[in-house]
Amino acid sequence: MNRRVGLYRKLTTFDVVGLVVGSIIGADIYVAAAIGARLIGPSSLLVWVAAGAVAIVIALSFSHCAAILPRVGGPYAYVKEVSGPFNGFIVGWGMFLAEWLSLAIFPVAFANYAIALDPRLDWASGIPLKLAFTVIVFGTNAFGIRAAGRFNDVLTVAKLGPLVLVVIGGLALIGLQPGTAVSNMTPFAKGSLSDIGQAFVLIFWAYAGFELSTLPSDEIEQPQRTIPKAMVIGMLIVAAFYLATNFVVVGVVDQPTLASSASPLLDTGSAIFGSVGVLSAIALAVVGLGALISILGADESGTIGTSRLAFAMSVDGLFPSVFSRLTSRSKAPAMGLGVICASAFVASVLGGLRQLIAASVFLLAFAYLWTCVSALLLAKKYPERSSGIFGRRAIPVAGIVLSAMLMLLVGPWLILISAGMLVVGVPVYALFSPKKELEELREAFLSRDAIVRRTYEQGERFLAHPLRHFVGFVYRRRHQSPPFTTDGGLVGPPKA
Repeated sequence: MNRRVGLYRKLTTFDVVGLVVGSIIGADIYVAAAIGARLIGPSSLLVWVAAGAVAIVIALSFSHCAAILPRVGGPYAYVKEVSGPFNGFIVGWGMFLAEWLSLAIFPVAFANYAIALDPRLDWASGIPLKLAFTVIVFGTNAFGIRAAGRFNDVLTVAKLGPLVLVVIGGLALIGLQPGTAVSNMTPFAKGSLSDIGQAFVLIFWAYAGFELSTLPSDEIEQPQRTIPKAMVIGMLIVAAFYLATNFVVVGVVDQPTLASSASPLLDTGSAIFGSVGVLSAIALAVVGLGALISILGADESGTIGTSRLAFAMSVDGLFPSVFSRLTSRSKAPAMGLGVICASAFVASVLGGLRQLIAASVFLLAFAYLWTCVSALLLAKKYPERSSGIFGRRAIPVAGIVLSAMLMLLVGPWLILISAGMLVVGVPVYALFSPKKELEELREAFLSRDAIVRRTYEQGERFLAHPLRHFVGFVYRRRHQSPPFTTDGGLVGPPKA
């Protein structure tokens, strides 16, 4: 008898839009603006536009896959469906590593902003801050997908408020002092082609996260309609906020200050509200707290998707069973969440931001590329499900090209490191795949269905064939049904 492991479908369109926005807008907007400006100056605005366009193309490829195959696991499930379990595992493994690296980045950014808000805090104080951050994320997810979704909705709304405040205040200041904005944007461009490539990789990381909204697709109401609609709405919201926010940042803060800033949104808030007396302290507190809430929301969304990816791979027997062990009350994979959160906390204490970001982008682009390939193959495999999908070929092809370009923009040394992390997945698969195969063999040879079917097939041979008919005759005379059908299938136990 098969034991079926399942998750509840409870997420609405609003939840998924919040998941898309919450997965993307986080530590990235509070860090990447300064990184891009440091490398190429105000021309980083153009890179924000280009990176957003690339992200939208790839996101639409994800929505194609989700509409055709709404299944928990995202890229892992899509690639597995069209090219087998091993390829699906490697893609899922790469995405799991990428998302895990991102989860390690957010506690670092959270501690950095907390320290910027309170100069009395130092590096040693950052460790308990990272721990508290991780415990909060684990706790909300351990209560189940519904609690995590609602908590993410609240965080998404709360963290957009400070950005609205900065954007409105900054646009007003630029309108009142256009000369200052022109001065801050002069010179508009600097740096080399290599710097542009690095800036593109780091800025693209700010858009990463849209893939997480497809991971819990088995928990989404009407996923074939909800995911594409929520993906487009969420990406448009993100692109609008990113472009407006970065335009204000580069227009309000001078280039030397921005190039050395570890907290660009706080510096922007100071430049906007610094001359309004007591309101300055209030505005800076709102922006700073918004940064902390935003980072928490990004990690909250990321943990939802990453834990569900591990869940899907565990259910298929390719990850330890701890990742698919659900609690009886909340139906959440609490033990797997604990492993993910604890290991991310350790990495946040030991890792560096720029290296973690670049490695994460390479691994994500690897998963993006094969997801776009899968979008083409799924449309071919299930043409009846893909009818009516806009750009069902052109968009995935463009996504393949753009994903490959993104991988090549990562530095050679980090490409080697990231590729090495992917190779580690081979022995992981070799370790767990035989267990999966043994389970399948056990099901094939030791289940009640298999035993009855095998007995029936043996009974059809030689002198046992008349015995088969005799047994059937006896059952009929007793007005009972035999425990098998004429094709060897199991009907049920004999009636009493």
